[in-house]
Amino acid sequence: MISEAPSLLTRRGLLRTATAGLALAFARMALPSKAWASRLPDGRLNLYNLQTDERLSVTYRDGAGEYDQDALNALNHFLRCHHTNETAMMDVQLIEFINLGQKRIGGRRTVHIVSGYRSPEYNEQLIRMGTRAARHSYHMSGKAVDVQVPGVSLRTLREVALRLGCGGVGYYPRGKFVHLDSGPYRHW
Repeated sequence: MISEAPSLLTRRGLLRTATAGLALAFARMALPSKAWASRLPDGRLNLYNLQTDERLSVTYRDGAGEYDQDALNALNHFLRCHHTNETAMMDVQLIEFINLGQKRIGGRRTVHIVSGYRSPEYNEQLIRMGTRAARHSYHMSGKAVDVQVPGVSLRTLREVALRLGCGGVGYYPRGKFVHLDSGPYRHW
């Protein structure tokens, strides 16, 4: 268990999380407005892609809420389908969801990406192989990632994501990952 878990229940933490969660829930455009983005924690991610053995440390949004298109493009490439090498425009709401989660568990921790964008061909292959891939997976539209964070239990990661209330949260202990998506709030 991480030492910051009790801070999830502080008044300031709840207000910050509620503000960010509401902002994400109401802003569903390709690039959210600067007004709500400027209320979020710094737009910096530290990621490691388990499939491609690549690392990315990127600042995709500044303190004023301005998004850096080159940084977003770097994220699109980093989260590409590792099977076909295809990229997709990743949903900024998803990027913000990952960012909020990373900050809540301790911003210095690197988020490991198990799966990002999936091409339709790769998603179909997963279905044929009998994995639990959905036919209309959010992965195919750049709205989902599967993640793990070394040193943080999957249960803790799931609880943090659920408390943020920013989208879908799937718990896959056998697969050793938590699914995050920018669809409607739900969990399984």
